[in-house]
Amino acid sequence: MPTVKPLIVGIGGTPREQSSTELALRQALEPMRGKAEVRVFAGRDLLLPLYQPGITSRDDGAAALVSALMHCDGLIIASPAYHGSVSGLIKNALDYAEELAGEARPYLDGVPIGLIACAAGWQAAGQTLATLRTIAHALRGWPTPYGATIRTVPGLFAGGTCSDPAVAADLGRVGKQVLAFTQSQASALVGLASVQRAVSFTSTGTTP
Repeated sequence: MPTVKPLIVGIGGTPREQSSTELALRQALEPMRGKAEVRVFAGRDLLLPLYQPGITSRDDGAAALVSALMHCDGLIIASPAYHGSVSGLIKNALDYAEELAGEARPYLDGVPIGLIACAAGWQAAGQTLATLRTIAHALRGWPTPYGATIRTVPGLFAGGTCSDPAVAADLGRVGKQVLAFTQSQASALVGLASVQRAVSFTSTGTTP
């Protein structure tokens, strides 16, 4: 059996490149560096057509996302809090997981999912994290024990890096838990996603 690094997918941010939520996602993915293959869907990658069940032809961006979700061994989702809940773009991206309903590993069954909610205030962040957990459960994934709620004050990600050590530690903890769960459960994942990917997966995402 070939040795293949696990595939960790990151979904998050807003259409604005290098948004606070995207930078929080990338910070959480730092523990993966050198230990996993990472694919990030952020910024303009999130400008996908509104998901419609039963459509047989997908644009390239949607097809790339579905392929990444099909083959991933772990997932981190970061959403801004819009009016107390997950943003429409993040929800729409996750709706494409419906395409996996009939696969050998349906939806995200057994996949560890790290969750990050970013907001201007704590109340919205907490509500958004709870919604993300509900979505992860609905997709049959395993939300990690720790989920990060981030208050995106001005300057938090000045220069592209987190200026608050406590926030950086929170985000790193999410990433480390996803990686640890992925490593410990890799041999039990239905369909041996990493081995299948060595043969069939074509990289289309962007690296952090």
